Amino acid sequence: MTSSNQSENIHPTAPKSLFLATMAFAIAFANWGLIAGLAPLLKKELGLSVSQASLMIAIPVLLGALGRIPAGILTDRFGARWVFSLLLGFGIVPTLALASDRSYNSLLFWGFFLGLLGSSFAIGVAFVSRWYPPKRQGMATGIYGAGNIGQSVAVFGGPVLASWIGIPATFLIFGIASLTWGIIFALSAQNPPVKVRPKTFRECLSVLQTEKLTWALSLFYALTFGGFVALSIYLPTLLQDVFGLTPADAGARTAFFVILATLCRPVGGWLSDRIGGQILLLYVFLGMFAIGWLMSFPFIVPFTVGALGCAILCGLGNGGVFKLVPQYFPQQVGTVTGLVGAAGGLGGFFPPLELGMFRELAHSYAPGFILLSVFGLLCAWVLGRTFLRLPTPVHH
Repeated sequence: MTSSNQSENIHPTAPKSLFLATMAFAIAFANWGLIAGLAPLLKKELGLSVSQASLMIAIPVLLGALGRIPAGILTDRFGARWVFSLLLGFGIVPTLALASDRSYNSLLFWGFFLGLLGSSFAIGVAFVSRWYPPKRQGMATGIYGAGNIGQSVAVFGGPVLASWIGIPATFLIFGIASLTWGIIFALSAQNPPVKVRPKTFRECLSVLQTEKLTWALSLFYALTFGGFVALSIYLPTLLQDVFGLTPADAGARTAFFVILATLCRPVGGWLSDRIGGQILLLYVFLGMFAIGWLMSFPFIVPFTVGALGCAILCGLGNGGVFKLVPQYFPQQVGTVTGLVGAAGGLGGFFPPLELGMFRELAHSYAPGFILLSVFGLLCAWVLGRTFLRLPTPVHH
């Protein structure tokens, strides 16, 4: 058997590892999005303004974004098994605190730490990609990224569960799920057989200086993942505010948005394995430019068409970006994933604040969606100046 064929073989433990990591990511993401899912109920209960609710929704995104950098570095250094397990175990702390006290200040403070579970993505990409050969990494990381479905559980299941058992018990149940899977992951997962040399924090950050492509990937993910996060956490509030939907109806529509984007992510990985992540992203960015403006209309039909189109493109784009990370940075997957993932998280932090600001100042969300369209065109231009001019690396 040739070395090329050997390199394409899938390790027997890979499917189990992919399942464990995807479930871990889904549970972590459900906790990360829980405050956003409960936001309409909390806004009404606490009498919050649009800006206050927007800040409450955005705060968990902040630490989830910034935390991806150390999460990726720690994964490269200590392995995903313990880093992921400890992160999931920590999930019980902020949820228990919020079950005891859901004042606005408490939601901001503990919501910040609950956001730490959003850093889980960087851990899992490094973990999963090293179980698979290069030609299968796009599909594998795409399937792992389908753990985004946890956001759907939060925005739809959270309000439904809260209506049955109350908000405090809902926080507690989500936290217990995180702790439980953290224990399962610690007992069942194995670190991948591929070893990388641990790097210092300074060496990791030096990637930004020595590898300019990381800046382009960060920009792309700020659009594809940031757009997904921003809409998935803000749609329940926006749909009720603009179209007068009930919390259950708004949650169901948002859940469908999340599910659609999630299902498209592995498709994006699969397409990237075949046509290249660069080409797929070009179509995604031009598509975002074309349909972003539809969501600026205050009518339910064009808004729905635009939102669903955005879900499809964001999902495909997320799969495309994380085909390119292990392809161009095979020895720095965790580190680069952390940096790129942080940019994606930050891309989801600012739009809710921006949308809330436009709503209060201009009485419309339209300017925010027009900016989304322009951002798509900018990413297409950067892609043409970077990856489309480079040969595709070949790993043996």
